[in-house]
Amino acid sequence: MVNLLPLTGDVSPAVRALGWDWALEDACQHYVAREAVQLAEADAETLLQAADTLYDMLVAAIPDPIPDAFLQQLAIAPNLWEAVRHSWNDERHWHLYGRFDLALTAEGPKLLEFNADTATGLPEAAVVQWASLVAAGQSGDDRQANGLFEGLEDQFRHWRALNNDRQATLLLVHLPGSAEDEANCGVLAEAARTAGFADTYVCPVDDMRVSVDGADRGVWAETVPGQWQRFDFLFKLVPWEILADEEPALTTDLTHLLLTRDVVIANPAYALLFQSKALLARLWEVFPHHPLLLEASLGPLPGHHVRKPLLGREGQNVAEVGPDGQPAAEVPGEFGDQPTLYQRWAELPTDAPGRRYQAGVFWAGEACAIGFRRDAGLITNLSEFVPHVLF
Repeated sequence: MVNLLPLTGDVSPAVRALGWDWALEDACQHYVAREAVQLAEADAETLLQAADTLYDMLVAAIPDPIPDAFLQQLAIAPNLWEAVRHSWNDERHWHLYGRFDLALTAEGPKLLEFNADTATGLPEAAVVQWASLVAAGQSGDDRQANGLFEGLEDQFRHWRALNNDRQATLLLVHLPGSAEDEANCGVLAEAARTAGFADTYVCPVDDMRVSVDGADRGVWAETVPGQWQRFDFLFKLVPWEILADEEPALTTDLTHLLLTRDVVIANPAYALLFQSKALLARLWEVFPHHPLLLEASLGPLPGHHVRKPLLGREGQNVAEVGPDGQPAAEVPGEFGDQPTLYQRWAELPTDAPGRRYQAGVFWAGEACAIGFRRDAGLITNLSEFVPHVLF
């Protein structure tokens, strides 16, 4: 049973005192809960250790060299294969961060999936959940497992050091019309500036210009009206598979630029290896019955399980299949034609009203922060973000 601590007070003053007004966009204000999960320090440490162990397992599960059949099994588009392999084999292409979604079961944490490419929730996890404790008089460095901003800063600093032959200029792009994505890029831009990136700029991906020709070769943005700047580093809060499907020419150009080191991109293309839910089946093959894993397969499972599209997002087209083999619940969506992963059902912890809680553990070089999502239904991906307080 999940125990909750009511949180009262306005988070805005604490956030504004940091000069981070951008972290208070309406989306955060409206779905960050006014109560916190009371989490034992031992349980927090277990979640963090689980994420670190799982990341090492993901790396170990990738075959070397990476065969075509493996990329096909992961449903990675062929026009990304060169970028995936190149970034995997060149350590200068650095994985900045991701978020493990875990079920905290009676048998310990179990991996549900890893949001490796374009994980969101950064303003809520790094800033607003901390401010909620400050507002409620519960502040203190030992009251929350929350070193996300510091972890991101360290990752940007390391990425910069790996590519110190490039200028410290960083363009961060996101899908158009998304205040949430813009705020997530804002957190990343602030961490990058703190880590030593001299010039950072955030804009919708449609405002980015890419050239593979002559003196104009590179990635550009109009930082002030009439003034274009070239950037040596690019962070894209745009899924690689969406780029490959909807913008194949742009994908080809970005691949050319990363191969010639005219731009360094994060999260790197190899993040798709971890993003594909087919890798959960691969993990079960390589580490069968590991205590952190749920049984997973690319073919149907008997008994109570979940069916997921391999590259689905936001819980779309996820279905619960009951012990009798019949669908019990399904979320509508746009990914129903994708290949499918089948994963053993894990019961999420609940509170007194019966709402389910899913733990999210952010990884940025190492596991560094915890947050929770809750919902009464099957999927907790787009539901309330719930802070936590350690005891």
